[in-house]
Amino acid sequence: MSSNASFINHSKFGLVNFLLLPFSVVFSIFFNIRLWLYKLGILKVNVSPLPVIVVGNITAGGTGKTPIVIAIANYFSSQNKKVGVVSRGYGGKYTQESLEVTLMSDPIECGDEPLLIKQETDAFVVVAKKRSKAVKSLIENHSVDLIISDDGLQHYAMGRDIEIAVIDGHNRFGNGLLLPAGPLRETKKRLKSVDFIINNGSKADGEISCQIEAECYINLLTNEVKDLDYFNGKKCFAVSGIGKPDNFYSLLEKLGVNLITTTFADHHPFIQKDVEFKDDYPILMTSKDCVKCKQFATNQMWYLAVSAKISPEFYHQMESKL
Repeated sequence: MSSNASFINHSKFGLVNFLLLPFSVVFSIFFNIRLWLYKLGILKVNVSPLPVIVVGNITAGGTGKTPIVIAIANYFSSQNKKVGVVSRGYGGKYTQESLEVTLMSDPIECGDEPLLIKQETDAFVVVAKKRSKAVKSLIENHSVDLIISDDGLQHYAMGRDIEIAVIDGHNRFGNGLLLPAGPLRETKKRLKSVDFIINNGSKADGEISCQIEAECYINLLTNEVKDLDYFNGKKCFAVSGIGKPDNFYSLLEKLGVNLITTTFADHHPFIQKDVEFKDDYPILMTSKDCVKCKQFATNQMWYLAVSAKISPEFYHQMESKL
């Protein structure tokens, strides 16, 4: 089953992509004008007195940024640094200029990814439609040592000290076209100016390899923890509302799970009906989706806990740049 799936295939060049090419040209023109307005100082860049690390991408859709943000935040926390994280809180319905995310926050209000980051780290997390406003709020209200931006590579109003571009190691740049004909937010030349390129899921010269590794299954209702072989050979529902659901499904298949998949659009606002099935097979989800299902959790529902594994050398290089 699929809900709200996009009819545009960004990995290939078909008729729809061809018809959208003029819009990609317009997108490119407006983007470059905006970029030069920042470079010329006509549009203001808000420079932070604290180091800002941007973890973003040049493609639309999921590249696995959030686990990497969590890994970086936890690394600096382990080095006795107080970390702040800013996000746009995509899909969140908050109306304030900025909103601090707590463990009690409603993901419908603040967005799913910021709440997940809050749950998985010791960081202070603030969302704002303009991330530079979130940076300002963090600095005014908390004594942090550095700030990580979840996405925002193209939010040039926010000053930054380190830029990290995350690439999906399997899909990379799709058909290589700019939005909306392709997946690119910026041309591939942009990668020449970033500090680090993290290849999520594969390896390539000049890129830092990262693997999203499964840790365990956790029951959403009881918090019971099970080993990765627990559902091996068993039939399970796999439900997702993330950018690249096939990555999640393939991870489960590698663990030997017999899947019945149900796919929703990225950042789908889950309701109880979405996870009601006639059969009582276990329901497996991502932690990002499960933060939106707490209110109607059942012992049938589990999430696959994962973590981003990146070379220690990457963290050392990042620290030296700071």
